[in-house]
Amino acid sequence: MLTALRWIVVVVLVAHGLLHLPGAAKGFGWAEIAQLTQPIGPAGAALWLLAALLVLATAATLAVGARTWWWILAAVAAVVSQAAIVTSWSDARAGTAGTVLLVIVAGYGFLAEGSTSFHAQWRDQATSAVRGQQADPPVLTEADLEVLPGPLATYVRRNGAVGMPRVVNVHAELRGRIRSGPESEWMPFTGEQFNTYGPRPQRVFLIDATRAGLPVTVLHSYADTAATMRGRLLSLVTVLDSAGPEMDRGETVTVFNDLVLLAPGALVDAPVEWTEVDRNRVRGVFATGDQSVTADVIFDDSGDLVDFHSEDRLRASGDGSSFARQPWSTPMFGRRDFHGVRLPSVGEARWLDPETGEWFTYIELEFTDVAYNVQEADLG
Repeated sequence: MLTALRWIVVVVLVAHGLLHLPGAAKGFGWAEIAQLTQPIGPAGAALWLLAALLVLATAATLAVGARTWWWILAAVAAVVSQAAIVTSWSDARAGTAGTVLLVIVAGYGFLAEGSTSFHAQWRDQATSAVRGQQADPPVLTEADLEVLPGPLATYVRRNGAVGMPRVVNVHAELRGRIRSGPESEWMPFTGEQFNTYGPRPQRVFLIDATRAGLPVTVLHSYADTAATMRGRLLSLVTVLDSAGPEMDRGETVTVFNDLVLLAPGALVDAPVEWTEVDRNRVRGVFATGDQSVTADVIFDDSGDLVDFHSEDRLRASGDGSSFARQPWSTPMFGRRDFHGVRLPSVGEARWLDPETGEWFTYIELEFTDVAYNVQEADLG
């Protein structure tokens, strides 16, 4: 839910919840309430008090940004609140407007977080992906780096992956802004992704963005080299639905990019054929299933990753219905420690316009957390 609208709803629900307290006060004999002309006994008072607590609890969960279950609380609060109102209908019927708001909040919450939502699908896919993975992978040693070209081995070493368990999965959280074209407005977003590594890599990536003041949720899924990208406005209206060979190939490049950027501890086991181009550049051919893509990985003189460049990714149209091959890169800036591993933390993704010869940046991002080898319980 959008931040400004969320706080408006919180304020209205707090007021609605507090307006239930006079009914409890009268029923329990705590105070005389002249505005309530109908009699209220102890049972009715308990109902009014319960309604107040449920409505205020709903407001609190919205205020703190609770996920996955708050809409259930809103639905229960709506039922109990209206039941209390009905017991004193002639005095309290105007409070039905608050109940209607609770119903709307609960309905939107179900669409955004319920079983049919992209958030629920992200959790289901990530949970399914983590099952059956190696629970206790072996430690990455200096000797393991011998299979990598010199610049890549230096990068892995500098990231602190040596001496830590090899990476079988990664869970990342990020934020930033995104746009569809050079003239389009930037859309702020938060994101969450989960990748697994091995012979059958998987990736599921969820974005919550804001477009023209309205929430847009986008879900990327990649498994067995098949990819989809779907988007919904207000968690209800489909605005993006993309799949097919071009999408599969483009997302395979993204999986390769995630491997290099986020999971240096998985590089020694990855299905990549590496060639050292020079002291600051290596070229990798990433092959998985029926896909094979190539990219150059570029380092600075100290051995830190500064860019990932590929000619194999395809740029989707605004509605995801068509694709065009364009050079793609992800320059990275800054470094941060994530649970003992030093990674690039700020970067962007960009396309090279073949007509103008200029780079167009379409996403700017910052990783806020990166965790490795997470278990099912860690995914929420």
